[in-house]
Amino acid sequence: MSSLTGHPPRRPPRSVLPWLATPALVVFVGFAVIPLVGVFALSFTTWDGIGTIHPSGVTSWRAVLTDPGLPHALWVTFLVMAVSWAVQTPLSILLGTFLAGRQRYRAVLGVIYFVPLMLSSAAIAIAYKALLDPNFGLGAGLGLQLLSQDWLGRPGLAFGVVVFVVSWQFVPFHSLIYQGGVQQIPHSLYEAAQLDGAGRIRQFFSITLPQLRYTIITSSTLMVVGSLTFFDLIFVLTEGGPGDATRVLALDMYKRGFQASLMGPASVIAVILVLLGLALALLLRRLGGRDAGASQLEGA
Repeated sequence: MSSLTGHPPRRPPRSVLPWLATPALVVFVGFAVIPLVGVFALSFTTWDGIGTIHPSGVTSWRAVLTDPGLPHALWVTFLVMAVSWAVQTPLSILLGTFLAGRQRYRAVLGVIYFVPLMLSSAAIAIAYKALLDPNFGLGAGLGLQLLSQDWLGRPGLAFGVVVFVVSWQFVPFHSLIYQGGVQQIPHSLYEAAQLDGAGRIRQFFSITLPQLRYTIITSSTLMVVGSLTFFDLIFVLTEGGPGDATRVLALDMYKRGFQASLMGPASVIAVILVLLGLALALLLRRLGGRDAGASQLEGA
């Protein structure tokens, strides 16, 4: 009725707005805050996951922080994070820019590219583990010596396989983010650049990339924080091996908590992962500048 009469629609009173956010707040507290508080409390206890929980002070913290394996797990975690970001970001930007075109075949390709994200990480790991088997995998079947190497038995090759599989699975998601960001760029900028004689490459570096600044921050935040939780794919693919070459913090947490029945130390690692995720997210937000929040929503 308001649109027919020409009057703007009525906005709800300000006193009602907090109540509209109540359901989301309840869900957030119930599924995020309370579990985090529980995990933090468990980090000061001794528990095998079945019996009685015994308070133990900072014993679990001391055991984890003095463990010589913790720096290595941290190093592998940050290495996977950095290398996967360096691989995924350029590929995602290029694919997102390509898929932002208005041709129909690009829309079809966009649907095909999105298929890996719909698959289970465990299923992907099982498939690649079978394909890379040096005796019965793809290399042996095709008679290609290059593909018949012990991909998961050598530290360097196993790390490369993990980064490749992670990138193969998540590049489509970030390509979708960049596709939306490119489509939000005003077409008039490209028209003005064409009038000035700028080619496609010059337009990409002078218009597309600068306009995607906050979209890059958004994608990088999701990519970096998400890499802290890589577990199922690495667990099925390498189980942290060979040796501890691919033993990230999330996998270390699982091994301590569910294989060694040390819930206290496992909770300590969980708290460390949360703190690392918050610190990295705040750092990336700071790099984005003061207007990053609003621009992220607009660009993504």
